[in-house]
Amino acid sequence: MGLLDGVLGQMGGNADVANLAGQLGIRPEMAEKAVAALGQAHQQPGDTAELAAGRTGLDVATIQQIITAIGGESALARFAGEIVSNPQVMALLDRDGDGDAMDDIAGFASGLFGRK
Repeated sequence: MGLLDGVLGQMGGNADVANLAGQLGIRPEMAEKAVAALGQAHQQPGDTAELAAGRTGLDVATIQQIITAIGGESALARFAGEIVSNPQVMALLDRDGDGDAMDDIAGFASGLFGRK
């Protein structure tokens, strides 16, 4: 969780992944993947919350709560830029090295929910 917490901290927010998970009643690993999915989805056409929900298996309402917790849409835009520009975070998320972390996030989420 450290890398994403670091990126969130650089933005000046009080959100950290473990606390966010506790507030939402989800596992910290899932909160981390949801935050990462939001950062990636924000760069793509379409509704950011719906894209992230589809990739993680979380419902849109939970994703919306995460957006609110990290500071809303404007903070999400800054966060998305930080994720894309941070090679360490991208390497963490893009486990297969294909340049697209969304498939890796989706694979992680399906594993959590037993959909492999």
